[in-house]
Amino acid sequence: MLSRTDVKPAQENSSTIQCREVCFRYFRQQPWIIDHFTYEFHPGITLIKGASGCGKSTLLRLMAGYLRPCSGLIFTPTGGMPGDPEFQRHDVGYVFQHLNLLPLATVTRNLTLAASLAGLDAEQTASQSAKWLRLLGIEEFAHRLPNSLSGGQQQRAAIARALVKEPLVLLLDEPTSGLDDLNTRVITRALHGYVTGPRICVISSHDSRLESSAHEVLDFNRFLPLERHLEALV
Repeated sequence: MLSRTDVKPAQENSSTIQCREVCFRYFRQQPWIIDHFTYEFHPGITLIKGASGCGKSTLLRLMAGYLRPCSGLIFTPTGGMPGDPEFQRHDVGYVFQHLNLLPLATVTRNLTLAASLAGLDAEQTASQSAKWLRLLGIEEFAHRLPNSLSGGQQQRAAIARALVKEPLVLLLDEPTSGLDDLNTRVITRALHGYVTGPRICVISSHDSRLESSAHEVLDFNRFLPLERHLEALV
C-alpha cells in the first residue's frame, strides 16, 4: 500500500504529471493498492521500482487514463485529466508488459495504425515509422509478423509503436523484462534520445540496469508494510 503526502496545487500546463491524494483498488472488499499517493513526475525519465503487486503497473494505467482513481486527482502536463480522449490520442504513448502487438499485422502496420489513430498524415507516418524502426534496430524486420520475431525484437517493436506519434508522455511497463544487455542498451539509448525538453517518461520495472539511465528513481518498496516473516531480519 502506498501512502505519500505533501500535496501541491495543480497548475495548468505545468509540464508535470501531478498525482494528488490518489487512491485506487480494483474491488471494494480489497485493501487499497494505492492509498493517498501524491507525487509530481517531471520532464525526464523516472524509474518506478518495487516488489510485484505494489501498484507500479496500476499507477501507469491511472496516468494513462485506462483506469480512474477511486478518489484523488491526476493532472496531465496539458492541465487536463488522463481520460481526456485528445490526451490519449496525441500525447501519451504506452508500452504494455505483454506488448499487445497486433499478431496479424506486420511491424510496420502496427506502427501505421498507431500513427493513424493519433491523426498523423501519410508522410509523417512513413517518416516517423522509418525513424523509430531504424533507431531501435529493427528496420530489417519491418514487414515481419510479431510472432516471427524474438522477444527482444518484439519489445523494440512495441516501443517503436508507442514512439511513432512522438508523444509528450511515454509510459513503459517492464520494457526490458527478460532482455539481454545489448537489447537493453538499444532501448535505453533510444529513450535518452527521445526524452528531451518537456517530455516525460515513466518506467515501471524490476530491472536494476535501468537505474543508471533514470533522472529520478521512485522506490515503491519504501511505502510497503514489511512482511511479518521478514521483521526478524531487520
